[in-house]
Amino acid sequence: MLFNSLQFLLFFPIVTIIYFLLPHKFRWFHLLVASCLFYMVYIPVYILILFFTIVIDYYAGIMIENAPEEKKMRFLVMSVIANVGVLGFFKYYNFFTENVNELLHLAKAPVNLPFLDIILPIGLSFHTFQAMSYTIEVYRENQKAERNFGIYALYVMFYPQLVAGPIERPQNILHQFYEVHDLKYENVAKGIRIMLWGFLKKVVIADRLLLVTEPMFNNPTNYSGIALAIGATFFMFQIYCDFSGYSDIAIGCAKVMGFDLMVNFNRPFASKSLSEFWRRWHISLSTWFFDYLFNPVVASLRKWRKWSVVFGLMLTFFLSGLWHGASWNYVVWGVLQGIVISYEFYTRDFRLAALAKLPRKLADTLCLVCTFLFVVFAVVFFRSKNLGDSFFIVKKLAYIPLELMQGLHTHKFAFLNLPNYKTVLLPYAVMILILELLQYLNEKYRIGETFHTKPAAFRWATYYSALGLLLFFGVYEKHSFIYFQF
Repeated sequence: MLFNSLQFLLFFPIVTIIYFLLPHKFRWFHLLVASCLFYMVYIPVYILILFFTIVIDYYAGIMIENAPEEKKMRFLVMSVIANVGVLGFFKYYNFFTENVNELLHLAKAPVNLPFLDIILPIGLSFHTFQAMSYTIEVYRENQKAERNFGIYALYVMFYPQLVAGPIERPQNILHQFYEVHDLKYENVAKGIRIMLWGFLKKVVIADRLLLVTEPMFNNPTNYSGIALAIGATFFMFQIYCDFSGYSDIAIGCAKVMGFDLMVNFNRPFASKSLSEFWRRWHISLSTWFFDYLFNPVVASLRKWRKWSVVFGLMLTFFLSGLWHGASWNYVVWGVLQGIVISYEFYTRDFRLAALAKLPRKLADTLCLVCTFLFVVFAVVFFRSKNLGDSFFIVKKLAYIPLELMQGLHTHKFAFLNLPNYKTVLLPYAVMILILELLQYLNEKYRIGETFHTKPAAFRWATYYSALGLLLFFGVYEKHSFIYFQF
């Protein structure tokens, strides 16, 4: 079920009202049933895939906890294989088959592996990682194995963050299903404010930017380098508003019922390095890879010293790219992230010494601009349909100086095929600037946390203004959230 749909506008209040009307002992069951219905709107039969992994991980957690020390790893490996196996089959089988068939063709082999007509279950990567974090934490003895099968199933399927996160840890969310959550005005008000902000980012900004970026990336040969650079920049804000908008709606939904989910984004475009960017962007995934992949790899290779960190970073971002999609585009995007972050790590002392010689504000601005430009450059590989289109766009970007010189020489920029300045470029640029300004003010002055202390007239004027923006400027064509495909 899409958050930005009429179905959800009916589903959310009904589920929430029933939740508070029920006695506490029945609430977990109500949420579990509601979460199943929420998921089954897509392809109902795929609920069986979730059920399969839930059963395996539930019993794996108990067996890990009860097993002698020497056998704990065995049950953890069984759980990981089951989860990765399901993810690998549905997400990577046809990608693997395509590449193997290419190699067989080059070797002139007379056989081909068959392709399968399968659809990726929505949000599979997210709930797979959440399930894996449970068994890993039980193995590390940071979490007791959950004995109530229904509560564990709800941990995996909790509808606000089921499809696209945040990817929660069991220590944060499991105990909350046992706690009594009373209906509180402050929770409802704060939750709805967060949801409203998420909807504004999704339907007013992300889905409106999509109207510009989609034709550009679908037919890049029709556009100049400057136009494609604008398209890549707009797409970076589109995917941010789309994904962080989903996270905000999820966090807000949960907050209304009294649940606290982790923050998933923290002004990523204020980052002064790529390392900082990944501490601010998709925080639940970044910390997942850091805790469960990067740290163990570096610890096991500590005799390599700095090279263990470099290897860990490259492996982590290679797999992060692959996690995002079964395409070489995502692999290249992930490898680019790994290369730049490895460079930042290896040259940290030299760069800090060089930047210290510059005025502080100039150094900060230089770092911020360079980080943003790289992120926009790399997103070309993330968004393009294939590697051919990616390299075509990169080639076009390299010609931007020549395009500018030609335009300045002739005083005509029509040949650049830019989006209309008055109806697209200026309004959308202003929209992005307002977004960043509001987020800056919230970070500096905590206006989100103090909003409830403002006069009622100001608060309600803000609510009505936000609703007006949604009604008059929102795009209501049921565009799915970008990260649903992952």
